[in-house]
Amino acid sequence: MQKPKEDYSFWTKYKRFASTEILLYVIMVIGIIVGLLVFG
Repeated sequence: MQKPKEDYSFWTKYKRFASTEILLYVIMVIGIIVGLLVFG
């Protein structure tokens, strides 16, 4: 079973994009929690 190189490059790009998106979500969640603590 041979996998094309395009698929590999796509997955590496997707992993990089997903990691940055997860980081953004983490920052958003932390910001919401801090906001609730400050205004709560």
